[in-house]
Amino acid sequence: MSILEYNGAAIIAMAGKGCVGIAADRRLGAQLATIACDFTKVFRMSPKLYVGLGGLATDVQTLHQLLEFRLGLYRLKEEREITPKVFSHLLGQLLYEKRFGPYFIEPVVAGLDEKTGEPFLSGMDLIGAPVDTKDFVVTGTCTGNMYGMCEALFKPDMNPEELFETLGQALLSSVDRDALSGWGGVVHIITKDAVITRELKGRMD
Repeated sequence: MSILEYNGAAIIAMAGKGCVGIAADRRLGAQLATIACDFTKVFRMSPKLYVGLGGLATDVQTLHQLLEFRLGLYRLKEEREITPKVFSHLLGQLLYEKRFGPYFIEPVVAGLDEKTGEPFLSGMDLIGAPVDTKDFVVTGTCTGNMYGMCEALFKPDMNPEELFETLGQALLSSVDRDALSGWGGVVHIITKDAVITRELKGRMD
């Protein structure tokens, strides 16, 4: 088993029309033993920017704390919120500088550009090699399932309600066939006016 799969995770980010969504499961496990079903894997980095951290749970918490620290420095120096694109570069640089002893995390960045209102999606591997996309990006232990569900359900220019429905169905259907992730989920829909957060109930087996 890969160390990236030790705790289990399933994270999807998807773009809509003037909105973007990110969803994650809630399970924390040690291989096949479930330890908790309320573990946070998606974190708010700014009012219109969220990051999903899938991988080893201890590294998820460590990297989240490091990102909060670096963002605090950015706000002090720049006196403004970071844009999703700049944040993606910052995260990639943090991962790459640890490439010889990496954080065992494959992150997903989802946000709205403050000026244009355009969705931004980015994923990367554990040494920070990025991939930017216009439709959806996934990470976790059931990426094959999630890619299949997203390709089947995704359509361009969805409104926030359609995006929530698509993300929720894609996540719940994917983790049903994965023993390492699941136990409910949480979906964040980011629009220019607000962030809508909803919890999902899933199979508890």
